[in-house]
Amino acid sequence: MSLARLTVDLDALAANYRTLEAVSGVAVHPVVKADAYGLGAIEVARRLMREGTRTFFVARASEGEALRAVLGAAPDVYVLDGCAPGRAARLIAAGLKPVLNAPEQAAEWRAADGGPCGLQIDTGMNRLGFRPEDAPEPFGGLDLVLSHLACADAPSHPMNRLQREAFAAITARYPGVLRSFANSGGCFLGPDFGFDAVRPGICLYGGGPEGRPDARIRPVATFSADVLQVREVRAGESVGYSRGFVADRPARIATVAAGYADGVLRSSSPGGQAFVAGTLRPIVGRVSMDVLAVDVTGLDVRVGDEVELFGAHRLLDDAAAAAGTVAWELLTSVGARVPRRYRDA
Repeated sequence: MSLARLTVDLDALAANYRTLEAVSGVAVHPVVKADAYGLGAIEVARRLMREGTRTFFVARASEGEALRAVLGAAPDVYVLDGCAPGRAARLIAAGLKPVLNAPEQAAEWRAADGGPCGLQIDTGMNRLGFRPEDAPEPFGGLDLVLSHLACADAPSHPMNRLQREAFAAITARYPGVLRSFANSGGCFLGPDFGFDAVRPGICLYGGGPEGRPDARIRPVATFSADVLQVREVRAGESVGYSRGFVADRPARIATVAAGYADGVLRSSSPGGQAFVAGTLRPIVGRVSMDVLAVDVTGLDVRVGDEVELFGAHRLLDDAAAAAGTVAWELLTSVGARVPRRYRDA
């Protein structure tokens, strides 16, 4: 058995899917890029198909190919990168739908007689997509138009409404084409942000829509590891590299089998906490490649006990904030040597 593990509660995933469906009032088309944010795209997609979804979004063609190889022809799989030069034949062979982002992509796809595809309109994020004034006229095979919110995690930000109105105006040029605008945070901005389908990611996987815990979203992933050793540290002694922690009193320190090679960010100390023996305790000293240290003074902690780094007791958004980052990075940082385990009804 591995000394560190990522446990994925697929029932909680399904519950979040239903919540997002209810709050947005439209179809939910999950984003499963980056291996479903590190949770395992195949297992996640299989469960979400049981819930009724038939459309997924990935970032790379290779991610779409992996889904197609296991899930077969049933779901629609859109590739957010679009159609890179020389890639049309590969996308066609895998039955993938590129989200075209630029005139040269549209030209390449149409020259290859590529068939169904999406179109991204940049309504202000300045990342990917056509500027509204450069958007092409409707063309055969176009079955989706989307954009992406820049500030959805800040509901009162005026950028949200500006982008929404820009998207509504441009999509009027594409009657009958599916419109998708809202990401996870956008699902909660109101019914007029839903259009025809939403594309949530982080809220499916346990992160809150505003970058902090939200009671409507259930924890999905639990990153935990076992205690390798417990030792008594005298006052004045240090723990870890560069004397990153110096005990100002006698302390009991647990060495835990997870480090930055497993995806524990080095910035998780000194402000981070872990859940052990029924309580939250500070991570102390520098996070090493394979281990970290937790102050368990006064607790009955033994070798082999489980320590939760994030999960139901140490919520994902709280753990991310303590490390000075966001839930997206925390999830996708969990390393390949950490096995994924699945709980499913």
